[in-house]
Amino acid sequence: MEDIEQLQTFLDEKVKLYNQPSFIEKDPISIPHYFSKKQDIEISGLFAAVLAWGNRTTIINNCKKLMVWMDNKPHDFILNHKDSDLKPFVHFAHRTFNATDLLYFISLLQYHYSRSDSLEDAFVSAKYYKEDTVEQALIHFHNYFFSIEHPERTKKHIATPERNSACKRINM
Repeated sequence: MEDIEQLQTFLDEKVKLYNQPSFIEKDPISIPHYFSKKQDIEISGLFAAVLAWGNRTTIINNCKKLMVWMDNKPHDFILNHKDSDLKPFVHFAHRTFNATDLLYFISLLQYHYSRSDSLEDAFVSAKYYKEDTVEQALIHFHNYFFSIEHPERTKKHIATPERNSACKRINM
């Protein structure tokens, strides 16, 4: 019983520390909080999760840069951009995530959102919708994400339990 009480106290302290606006504004999770449209939240959240390694200020700045390049309307940009709109993206780099990876993400997201209203659909297979576990959903997402022609190097940026990853960033 004492262990449970200690755990509860520990968890309560962590909630007080992390579950407040002052923490969120200095964390990559702040990026999707700029939006109210579900698809904008999904897209910005995916980029925040994928880029969430390294210095938090750099992560946030790079995510903000991407959102500005998308006119702060990522869903609209993904669906309606022209090739000429992609020029700023050609020089993007965040650690090992580079322009090749970014342009593929944009391409995959355009493919996806032209067929679906939500990124949630990429995590579930219609065949097993009710029985999917989190692990199965992450595997399905990875397989789906690379179901169209893709650069091999980009696969390292979407974790999967099939490669024994805990998938911490994508779970964000």
